[in-house]
Formats: sequence, C-alpha cells, structure tokens
Amino acid sequence: MTEWRVNIREAGFPLPEAIILRVPSAPIGFVRKLCKKQRVVVGGMVGNINQTVQFGEHIFIKSSDRWHELLQHSPIQPAEILYEDTECLVLNKPSGLAVHNSQGHDDNLKSRLQVFLHQRREIFQLAPIHRLDAGTSGAILFGKGKKATGQLGQVLMAGRMNKRYLALVQGVVVEAGELTTPVLAKGRMKPALTRFRPIDDNGWATLLELELVTGRRHQIRKQLFEAGWPIIGDSRYHNKSTVTAGRLLLHCRFLAYQNPVSNRMIEIDSPLPEDFIAELRRLGFPTHGILEFIPQNTAT
Repeated sequence: MTEWRVNIREAGFPLPEAIILRVPSAPIGFVRKLCKKQRVVVGGMVGNINQTVQFGEHIFIKSSDRWHELLQHSPIQPAEILYEDTECLVLNKPSGLAVHNSQGHDDNLKSRLQVFLHQRREIFQLAPIHRLDAGTSGAILFGKGKKATGQLGQVLMAGRMNKRYLALVQGVVVEAGELTTPVLAKGRMKPALTRFRPIDDNGWATLLELELVTGRRHQIRKQLFEAGWPIIGDSRYHNKSTVTAGRLLLHCRFLAYQNPVSNRMIEIDSPLPEDFIAELRRLGFPTHGILEFIPQNTAT
C-alpha cells in the first residue's frame, strides 16, 4: 500500500493527474486503469477517475508488481513530499543521503529532485534553503526558482523560520535549558543558540527535542558533544559516546515558515522514520508513548 496526503500543489487536479504529480514516471493510461480497477482509495472511498482531489485528503494505492516497479525507478517516493506549492517544496530527507553534490555524494537529494522535476516537465531550478547533514533525516525546504529561493532565504536569515529536531543522546538530561557555546563558522567562533527539553530517558540515554535558533554548521552536534551529551550514531563526534547505531539519531521533525508570496503560514511535521524508531526500540525506549507525543502527519 502506498499512501500520501494531498497538498496545495495537487488540490483541484483530477485524480489521475494528481497521482502523476507524485509518480511522474507512471504512464497516464496505467494510472487510469488503477482507478477503474478500484485500486485507488481517496478519503476512505474508492477513487473515481473523474473526481478532483481536495487538500488534506489521503490517497491510498493498492500495490501491484507494475506499481512497485514504477516506485523502484522513481527518484522521489510519494510520501517523501511533505508539502508543495508554487514557491516551495518540502521533502522528508532520509538519513545517509547528502543534500548537495560533493565528493563521494554524486547521488544526492538535489540531483534526485531535479530528475523528478524533469519527469514532470518542469524546468525551473531548485535550491535548498537550509542545511541538513547527510546523516540527519527530516524536513528540508527547497525554493522553486531564483526569486522564490531568494525570498525564502531572507525569511531564514531574518530568523522567521522555526526548526525543531529530535536527537537521542548519551547521558541523562533531567530538565529543559539552552546550549550557548559558540560554534566555529567561516574561520571565526560565532554565537549559537539551541533550546532543548527532554522527552524521555532509559536511565543512560535521553530523547531530546531541540529548537535551532541560530543555524551554524553542525551546531546541534557540536553543542551537544561539548555539553557531554553526544548524539548516538554520530561518527564525527563519537569519542565521548560508547554507543553505536545504524545511523545518526538526529531528525528534523518540524518546520514552520511564512510563504513570502501568499503570506500563508506553513507548518510541517516530518514523521519519524522507521530506522530511527527501530533504533529507539533496540535501545530499550517505549516507542508507543514516544510516538504518541511526536506528530506523525506529513503536512498541514
């Protein structure tokens, strides 16, 4: 079963065309057959080939060998698109995938997204508005075209973008607070601020929610390391951690900003990925209670 939630970009489109926006490699004839064979469910009802989809509706597609093959060849998976409108697009980046092209990262999120847009026959360039390290998962915002990218960059620089993360750290953190140690940026030590609060602990590790107020490179990782709470799975700042993990246990779980054109306030929750949940379970955390706290919807 493949599922996603209709966003602003797709709202008002006929059902087959809305599906093509998520899986542009799928032939339109094949998608129409899916609808006619009642393999598509929209808002809890069997989808009609002539219906238009509405913002917020959930679309479910029953799997088949052909559908599975199309998904395998898609550079962006349907559920990875958390939000989209005419100015921007928010993706749920997996851990281990770099955002930009760099040495050793020819396969990266930006290049995948450009291939995806080429399949859609959309020719504008995209640029990420903020950073996520390769090992970090979660919500990342891209601007569509030079004008939108510049406007969104101004929103970020003005401090009007709220980013919250989840990190599993070694050590027990008992109360909320702030991390204020300066961070090296462009050859100089610069002030940095991260707010944190503990969600749960297992006696030797703590799941923290963090609000990134400034945005220095590796800010959360460096500040937590210097506080004596290294992030589990962090190979760069690993020498104070005795615990290994299959990935860096840092996830951008919430992103909020104002669209500079429509002035619409966008708030996006990025669901905790399965590999992060698996690590929580492996390390003895009661994930049922944690997942009730953490929003699991994919867009507003």
